Amino acid sequence: MNEQAISGNLRDADKNVAEFPPSTSASDERTKGTAPPTVTCHGWHVRAHRDVLAACRRSWPFGRARQADSQTGEVTASTSAKPASWRRLLPLALVLPFALAFGLFQLAPMAWVLIHSFQAGGDWSLANFREILGSPFYRQSFANSLDLAFWSSLLGLGIALAGTAALRQVPGRLRDAVVAFTTMASNFSGVPLAFAFIVLLGMNGAATLLLRELGLIEQFHLYSRAGLILLYTYFQIPLAVLLLYPAFDAIKADWREAAALLGAGPLHYWLRVALPVLSPALLGTFIILLANALGAYASTYALMTSNYNLVTIQIAGLVAGDIFLEPQLAAALSLLLMALLVLVTAVNQWLIARSRHE
Repeated sequence: MNEQAISGNLRDADKNVAEFPPSTSASDERTKGTAPPTVTCHGWHVRAHRDVLAACRRSWPFGRARQADSQTGEVTASTSAKPASWRRLLPLALVLPFALAFGLFQLAPMAWVLIHSFQAGGDWSLANFREILGSPFYRQSFANSLDLAFWSSLLGLGIALAGTAALRQVPGRLRDAVVAFTTMASNFSGVPLAFAFIVLLGMNGAATLLLRELGLIEQFHLYSRAGLILLYTYFQIPLAVLLLYPAFDAIKADWREAAALLGAGPLHYWLRVALPVLSPALLGTFIILLANALGAYASTYALMTSNYNLVTIQIAGLVAGDIFLEPQLAAALSLLLMALLVLVTAVNQWLIARSRHE
């Protein structure tokens, strides 16, 4: 049925509708046996009042006729109008800048690292990996990086867990203010953070002199393993709080009361109820903190320069060092670091899947 015949049917139905006054109700029309013809527009069977016919006529060019009957006045219009081609291409156009940036700053560097890590002297070789694995100096850099990442992630996660649990108990306005401050503090890292720690906890820092005057500490050396763990833990806490805060929505308020009625104290409640529920979020947060610490560079370099052996410092020295440049060896170090992060993430996903099945 072509469009001219369908438009004629609509005009015939409109003439029939004109015989009925606007004030006549549908029930009166059915009672008198003079109901207007039925029009099926956009999949709905409706009486052909003026407003319905007008709406069908306005939307008609965007539809497609499937059936029309000139005797009964029924007209069927399809609702599955095909969108214009530019509408289908609009989401692709919007995501194109993101895809371009992702390819330039994520995929391209990873491809460069993957290719150059297996090259030595212009040929394909595993010499870079043999040198790294056979060198005590590079093995020490991985050990130091894992040591700092593990302890700072563990301490940061514990402090963030206690802080988030307390934060959920405070009033809404104060809680929102603390969350906003935590969001700001999570971006406070790098050289400004190192400078702040030097001013506060350096050899002649304000907090160091005050604690020494009070007799609480005898000697605190910021430029050491303990100082680096303290520095790492500081910038791990805000990130852990932001990651754990939504996870506490899974804990119902009446669970604590139910546990108390069954004779469980606060310690048993957290060990038997709360922590098992939060365990997937805790594991995921720990992995993110571990990756964050393993990739940290600016704060450590600003505080220690090259006096502490870490993987990120060695990579930077091989790429932008003043003495010698070995970008292919740096690429091999980067690939091993990425492989380590992938392994830790895979173990975390396996533990989460296992906890869910149990």
